[in-house]
This record gives sequence, C-alpha cells and structure tokens, in this order.
Amino acid sequence: MTLKEVLVVIFAFILVGELNPGLSAKQSGKYAIAILPTPVLCTPDFPGVFGGKDGSTLRLDEQNQIKELESICFPGIVFKIEEIIEKKGRIIYKVTTSDYPYPTNKGYFIDGRFVKIVKIKPPERHKKLPSKLTIIRNLLFAEGSNYLWGGNYKDGIPQMLSFYKPTSSLPVKIQDKWMLKGVDSSGLLYYATNGYTPRNSSSLVSYGNAVRIAGLKIDEIIQKVEPLDIIEWIGHTAIILNLYLSRHKDIECVIESRIDYDKHKEGFQGEVRIRPLKEVLVEIMERRVPVDSYDQKLGKGREKFVIRRWYEQGGKQEEE
Repeated sequence: MTLKEVLVVIFAFILVGELNPGLSAKQSGKYAIAILPTPVLCTPDFPGVFGGKDGSTLRLDEQNQIKELESICFPGIVFKIEEIIEKKGRIIYKVTTSDYPYPTNKGYFIDGRFVKIVKIKPPERHKKLPSKLTIIRNLLFAEGSNYLWGGNYKDGIPQMLSFYKPTSSLPVKIQDKWMLKGVDSSGLLYYATNGYTPRNSSSLVSYGNAVRIAGLKIDEIIQKVEPLDIIEWIGHTAIILNLYLSRHKDIECVIESRIDYDKHKEGFQGEVRIRPLKEVLVEIMERRVPVDSYDQKLGKGREKFVIRRWYEQGGKQEEE
C-alpha cells in the first residue's frame, strides 16, 4: 500500500469517527460521561418514541405520558456501557449507572449524542447538598411546571428538538413533552437538590429519619413537621414548606407534582402546585394511615404513608 493510500484510509477512519463518534466506543470505550442532561429510556427505540412512523408523533400512553422515560441524568453522571445498538443510523447504548440503581427487566438506554466515551472509568459525579434556602428557592421556581412522568428537568432539554427533529410543527403541549419539560413527584425533589436525593419514591420512603406520626391526628402531625420534610409512599412525594404570607403568619404548605389535579378534564392537566398542608393531609388520610416505618404491615386493603426528615443541618452544603 502506497503512502497516499494509507493517508486516504486514515482520513476515512477519522471522517467516520467525526460523523458518528459513538462508533469509536466499539473499540475504545466502556464508559460514558453525560455532557448534556441525558434522557434514560427503558427501550432502545428512541426514534419510535420521538417521531414514530411519520416523524412527528410522540409515543404517549392513555394519560398523555411517555412511559418509556425513566429519568434524566445530570451532566457529569457516569454510565457503564453494557451493549452498543445501532438504531436508524444512531448509536444507542444500553447502560447502567450508580445514579439510577433501580432493578430493570428491559434495561436502560441512552442516545450516544448526549455523552462522551472514555476508556477508563472516571470518578462518579460529585454530589453536594445545596443549602436549605437554595432548595426552597428551587422548589418555588418550579411552581406551575408541567407534570412529566420520569421528568426531573423542569425547563426540558432543547437538544431533543434537533436530535429528533419533528417533520412538522407541533402543538405547544406536545413540543414541551418532546423536550421532556417538567417533573414528576420525586423528580421535583431531585431537581431542587441538584440530584442529591434518591431519584425514586421507592428509595425516599426510607431516606433520612422517621418523623413519628403513627396514631396521630392531622393537627398533631402538623405540629411535628419542619420545612423540607417529605410526605412519602411508593408512587408519590410531597414536600413540606413554610410560606410567609402577607397575613403575617407562617402557613405550613405542601408543594408537589401530580398528574391528576384535573383528572376530570381532558388531557390530565397535572402540574406542580402549592397547597395548605392541612388540606393535603385531610385528602391523604381519607385513604391512607400514618406510620413510622414503611415496612410496617397493615391489614388487607389499607394503605400507608410516612414522613421523612432527610435534610441534615450538619451536612456539607453550598453557601447561601
């Protein structure tokens, strides 16, 4: 082979790598680092979810949610690549990550354009607990955000509209979902703490320390809680706040993201809302029993909830 032919081959390899950088992982990398907020799906079929057969159909369930969306991993999160899949000219990685350590039958998948491939396992993303003031401010900024199953990036990911470009214009609500704009209940806390807290309610039910509420009435429970305590059961998270209102008294409130605020209206208009704590507890205790530990067994047909105090004043936090 002549020198000219060698140079042509080298140039071709470089060009292929530039056009599809994910291909290099087949030879050189077993790990990936998120360089953008990275959607994690439970399917490798990203084009089917974001576009479908006509290129402009978002795959939604009967509640208008993208049920294939598991979470959105923050920049800096490390993935271990388990498998490389080519899907309609795109490189999709089947991955695992310590930031989302939940069991799966289908596997977790990411689009290669959201990550950088590395040969040696990098250090895990550094987690730092924000100050209480910062967390509360983040929660208040999220008021009015969309409910999004699996969402924890309230402003969404603009790159979704270029990486999976719709072939026609979209209604605003569909475009917001296409960008993964919004949060679910545990995703609201995850967003507000910059990914410090566990991502799912199944972990949050035992996170931190128990607030002893077993056998208490509503007014007694209200006397025991503090700002940022969380009301928990598997499937939902509600965060307690104290809001200083113009009436010059502290009112205990709850901020939460729910899909079913307006369940009787077409489209399940869920969102992040703030309501009085007493109103929320009245609603919860119509169907749930306060317990000190989520491991406590109840009679058949009885549901439960816990309150957890997770914020540690003595922890390492950002300066306010």
